[in-house]
Amino acid sequence: MNNNMIIARSERALRGQIWEWRGLGETIAFVPTMGALHAGHMSLVEMAKREADKVVVSIFVNPTQFAEGEDLDSYPRTEEADLALLDAHGADLIYIPKDGSMYNAHHATSIKVGGVADGLETDHRPTFFDGVSLVVTKLLNRVAPDIAVFGEKDYQQLATIRRLVEDLDMPIQILGAPIARDDHGLALSSRNQYFDAEGLAIARRLNEIMRHCALQMERGENVDVARDIAAKALLTAGFSGIDYIEVRSPNSLTVLEGGILNGPARLLVAAHCRGVRLIDNFPVEPH
Repeated sequence: MNNNMIIARSERALRGQIWEWRGLGETIAFVPTMGALHAGHMSLVEMAKREADKVVVSIFVNPTQFAEGEDLDSYPRTEEADLALLDAHGADLIYIPKDGSMYNAHHATSIKVGGVADGLETDHRPTFFDGVSLVVTKLLNRVAPDIAVFGEKDYQQLATIRRLVEDLDMPIQILGAPIARDDHGLALSSRNQYFDAEGLAIARRLNEIMRHCALQMERGENVDVARDIAAKALLTAGFSGIDYIEVRSPNSLTVLEGGILNGPARLLVAAHCRGVRLIDNFPVEPH
């Protein structure tokens, strides 16, 4: 690891470095993560580097966005490998909050975003965006960046954070980075490492089936018919369950039920494969 990358484990160390950079007139981009980093995260770092003078990356497995029975305890934690990867990609500061420092014993505040955060993910994980909104607000307050970068794979999360930042008058530009995929089209995710070879082969069918569904709707197929065909194809491919296959407006995420699309839309999917919950999305652009 070179001597240029700074690791801050306290809020004081983080803010001190941010103030020093601010005093020099440098702009700051921020990439929040939960660690277990991969090429998808690095694409966010690369975008951040293009947009600002300094790049701050946080690593924090946020307990408030995990529901009971989810994989908080088993979520992969690979700090040494994460730091080496960030160093190789030129991140300037890594913020790793000490245990207990993000939520102290007296913490009693919650944040709830409506609108874009309603439905889809919250139909199956009711408190998920409450936890995401809270930790993102705290991290944005601590880092105080000019820009923050989030991946489009978590499309509803990106929309929720944009709503949050606008509603709370935060002077921060939120950028969405294109979905990073493997050579077979599977969206990169820290949880992909849970798959064995057979599970990975099934998971890689998701993007193929989504693309076909989007293409059918672009060619004038009825939305409900295209969704039903995609659902059957996923189950036939070996997926064990489907939380949702929805077609929504690309910005407000309002429901587009039935009929023929006459404008841009977003296809959003959450499905289960070999004990792993996958989410993905794809633009739909009718001709």
